[in-house]
Amino acid sequence: MSQFVVFAIVIGIVFVFILIISLFKRYKRCPSDRVLVVYGKVGKGKTAEARSAKCIHGGAAFIWPVIQDYSFLNLTPLSIEINLTNALSQQNIRVDVPSRFTVGISTEPGVMDNAAERLLGLSQEDISNLAKDIIFGQLRLVVATMDIEEINSNRDKFLAAVSSNVEAELKKIGLKLINVNVTDINDESGYIVALGKEAAAKAINDAKKSVAEKNRDGSIGEANALRDQRVQVSSADATAVEGENTAKVTIANSNATRREKEAEAERKAIAAEKVNQAKALEEAYAAEREAELARAERQEATQKADIVVPAQINKEKIEIDAEAMAEQIRRHARGEADAIYMKMQAEAKGIYEILSKQAEGFEKLSKATGNSQDAVMMMIADKLPELVKTQVEAIKNLKIDKITVWDNMGSGKDGKSPTSANFLSGMLGSIPPFEELFKMAGMELPNYLKGKSIEQSQKDNATDAEEVK
Repeated sequence: MSQFVVFAIVIGIVFVFILIISLFKRYKRCPSDRVLVVYGKVGKGKTAEARSAKCIHGGAAFIWPVIQDYSFLNLTPLSIEINLTNALSQQNIRVDVPSRFTVGISTEPGVMDNAAERLLGLSQEDISNLAKDIIFGQLRLVVATMDIEEINSNRDKFLAAVSSNVEAELKKIGLKLINVNVTDINDESGYIVALGKEAAAKAINDAKKSVAEKNRDGSIGEANALRDQRVQVSSADATAVEGENTAKVTIANSNATRREKEAEAERKAIAAEKVNQAKALEEAYAAEREAELARAERQEATQKADIVVPAQINKEKIEIDAEAMAEQIRRHARGEADAIYMKMQAEAKGIYEILSKQAEGFEKLSKATGNSQDAVMMMIADKLPELVKTQVEAIKNLKIDKITVWDNMGSGKDGKSPTSANFLSGMLGSIPPFEELFKMAGMELPNYLKGKSIEQSQKDNATDAEEVK
């Protein structure tokens, strides 16, 4: 069993290896002198129709087995000799146009597809014969639309017309026109030869005429040259004499000008020398003045540095110290103000809490008694010990060392009460009454404690309520 498994694994590995090698062999590279044509199922083109082939130049492609295959188109140029004879020109003259055309497979995208469809599988000879038939027809057509003079003299126009017509037809089968070379043009009637003889005769006559004209021009030129020579010699002699005289005058004028210029130069030199001396003195004085000014500025800067700068520094120091002291005073005052404010705020808060608690207590006391007057009575009863204590304190410190009373019965003012009784009554009257004590404490004694009747108290209360409103 194990040997069978090993054998199966080996067979599988060999199969995979062969498959990989076969897939590598299906990857085809296209040489630069060929066009790779992949045919079979190659997808769709731009018009959504199925393509017959896919052409690749200068690349590579993977050829799927079974559904695709490939072939090559040779890009080697074909040289085709075209010996066109008895071609009828526009003048109804038959001419011979021997020429040679060089064509090859085109590498343009659209034209390559035409070559794949129409030239794949053909040999080079078959392609050459097919191109030759197309070139013969187009060459005859071009010759029929031109004159013999135009064909013979304007070769560029003739070749351009041939190239245009022939290349348009060759593209239809996938070929490209590379070169056109017309060797010679002949006609059976000798018209071109006659044109050549006429041109030669015209050229010979033109040459003879040109030679005669040149000889004539040479004789005339020689005579004119002799005349000009004599005239120019005489003129040269006269000019020479005139030149000598003029030269002498020029020399004299030049000497005078030279002497004048020398004198002017001497004068200018003396003046320039004096001017330079004056300028030198002026510059020296100016330099001395600048030196004195610089020395004065230096002394001023020295005094400023010795006096003004220390004073300025001392001034700034005083200002800084004053600002620091003022800032210290401000901060100290701000701290004291904050402390006073916090203290007053705490006292106000304490008073507020006391009054709030007293108000809450009075409200609870009123609710408990059911009557504000009863509540006031209870509060007064609660404060009576303090009030009595206050009255006692008023006479506590009175020092009475000795009291002598001579009491005569009936000796009082009213003739009834004794003198001692009047004395005690006056001493007790000196004690502040309850009503005054209440007012000093910021309280109002109820009416019924003042000795008023209940009706009078209610009437007074109503009056107070109206005043409050």
